[in-house]
Amino acid sequence: MASIFTKIINGDLPSFKIAENERCLAFLDVFPLVEGHVLVVPKKEVDRIYDLPAEDYAELFRFSKVIAGAMQEVLTGKRIGFAVVGLEVPHAHLHLVPINTADNINFTRPKIKVEEARMKELQALIKAALPETI
Repeated sequence: MASIFTKIINGDLPSFKIAENERCLAFLDVFPLVEGHVLVVPKKEVDRIYDLPAEDYAELFRFSKVIAGAMQEVLTGKRIGFAVVGLEVPHAHLHLVPINTADNINFTRPKIKVEEARMKELQALIKAALPETI
């Protein structure tokens, strides 16, 4: 059975897409820790990140670096925190989270609700900061 991320990749479920290429997709988390929380997933459905083929693993991190750079330019936060947790969805993924303190990337905290209009605004801000090619 396809993961929720595979359904998003295939266009079967909507998302606030930030960017994609042939191997990766980045989109806003709809259950974020903070506003601007982005998920980056490989298009290949693999449960554990370390089980990705070497090329896909390297591309996931390279792609995430570009997304994080754009986020740092336009979102508030001292840093863009980076985490691999992988407990909620059996599909490898990275979390990119704007942070001011380590607690901002504490996955035991309750998730927040961000209104759709604000999600669209965050999506547009990050996309506008991206280079033309990823």
